[in-house]
Amino acid sequence: MPPALDTRALTKRYDDGTLALENFDLTIPEGSFFGLLGPNGAGKTTLINAVCNLIRVTAGEILIFGQPTTALDARRQVGLAEQDINLDRFLSVRETLIYHGGYFGMEKDDAEGRADEMIDAFDLRAKADVRTPKLSGGMRRRVLLARALMHRPRLVILDEPTAGVDFELRTELWRYIRQLHSEGTTILLTTHYLDEAETLCEEIALIRGGRLIARDSADGLRERFGADSLADVYVKAMATAP
Repeated sequence: MPPALDTRALTKRYDDGTLALENFDLTIPEGSFFGLLGPNGAGKTTLINAVCNLIRVTAGEILIFGQPTTALDARRQVGLAEQDINLDRFLSVRETLIYHGGYFGMEKDDAEGRADEMIDAFDLRAKADVRTPKLSGGMRRRVLLARALMHRPRLVILDEPTAGVDFELRTELWRYIRQLHSEGTTILLTTHYLDEAETLCEEIALIRGGRLIARDSADGLRERFGADSLADVYVKAMATAP
């Protein structure tokens, strides 16, 4: 089987001259739980936007389950829960999900049924007919994740999904993400919470300056850098990166 994600010599230079990614190679096997760590400005968001076909890359190739990311079927295989909350303020929770399903070609009955599944899965039933601006921050996070999963993607990208949420909701999201992975979904997680990456991810990559500087399991990274914790690994890796 082809990998869930395969980037080859990926380079992105913005119009202002900023080099966000440089010859970036990354392969994520199907069914894995993969963490991507790095400081702000390291290139994580650029990579995600490139994978989701939201920006044009300068050079290189991106394959999703063996298909170029520009292919319509490849786009349908990816679900993205963004870091920034970008919900339509005029739509209710249920309308948001149904509209998203339609965007990805779901039939009306299927979209409505799937929306109800997601509403129940994320405990949103009491808020189903509420417009998103009236939701709490934690509820909006739930809607973002439900929306990302609405069209049944095989690769789910979670960009700091627990940023700013309380401990209870964070634990609840962890539980659901683990369940999703156990069902065979490939997950790419970016986070600034190192304990989150260590707890959830089977493999972790460190990125800085648009380049991949290390990749291994948490145990493998600790051994490689002679560190007692993933936090120590992170500090050492970032200090020695070019």
